[in-house]
Amino acid sequence: MSLAPSVAVPRTTFNTLPLYIALFCLLWSFAFVAGKIGVTDCPPLILLAARFSLAGILILGISALRREEWNLSWRDAAVFAVLGVANNALYLGLGYTGLKTVSAGLGGLIVSANPVFIAMLAALFLGEALTWRKVTGLMLGMAGVAFIVWHRMTVGTDDWHGILFTLASLASIVAGTILFKVLAPKGSLWIGNGIQNIAGGLAVMPFAFTLSSVSDIVPSTRLLGAFAFLVLGGSILAYLLWFHLLKVCGATAASAYHFLMPPLGMLFAFLVLGEHVEFRDLLGIVPVALGIYLVTRPAVTTSDNKRSAA
Repeated sequence: MSLAPSVAVPRTTFNTLPLYIALFCLLWSFAFVAGKIGVTDCPPLILLAARFSLAGILILGISALRREEWNLSWRDAAVFAVLGVANNALYLGLGYTGLKTVSAGLGGLIVSANPVFIAMLAALFLGEALTWRKVTGLMLGMAGVAFIVWHRMTVGTDDWHGILFTLASLASIVAGTILFKVLAPKGSLWIGNGIQNIAGGLAVMPFAFTLSSVSDIVPSTRLLGAFAFLVLGGSILAYLLWFHLLKVCGATAASAYHFLMPPLGMLFAFLVLGEHVEFRDLLGIVPVALGIYLVTRPAVTTSDNKRSAA
């Protein structure tokens, strides 16, 4: 009796991308709450200068201890330094200044609109298609954010100066995202993130000690906890995940996950800070959610239609 040859059954690999996306969304949305706690007891620019500097030192220090190969060219290192100014110094510097007079929930909501503008700029600079469906989604996203911002200003919940700083923060993260895709730095994202943090800290430091005073810091346990989360969870892990998603998913798709931040940010702000959330605020999330669906839904090609018909 002959035996049939054994057939090797391929092992199914576990897709870690959904876990990375979920972790990134949780870390990024909670960072607004941690930032709100931090700026309550510490001047925002001093908080950021310390956060970036410590994160950069930790990343590059760990790399040196592990004797990791420095595989970045001078050009790549310069690109990450430029990203540090855009993604760290400007984005968070302006955003944290806005958090002094803007709620954590609204701050997270405004910044979460970045997929709208990134998709628009990606069509211009990255050659990504901008279909009528994407245009409709962009308009819905902007309308939803505008509705909530208008309502907050009408009832006097948030200061318009803080809203302007937050909008400028939004412009910075959009610019940083497009720059990352256009300049496309090679090499280790881990070391690149360290350079980015060092560059952000150096850019913020002169303004931090010129416009604010160390005597304004109110030492507290909550400040220490917020600072630890912002360094480890925000500047190190969240940004590492963000760069990874940009490489794997592309600019438009990766940035679209920011639309998930408003409900998470408002939930964390309600649970941790006790911030008031009205039903009208939640209504504004509906067009934003519909917008992300239209922007990120893959187009159905002719070959797809033929396969479906078959």
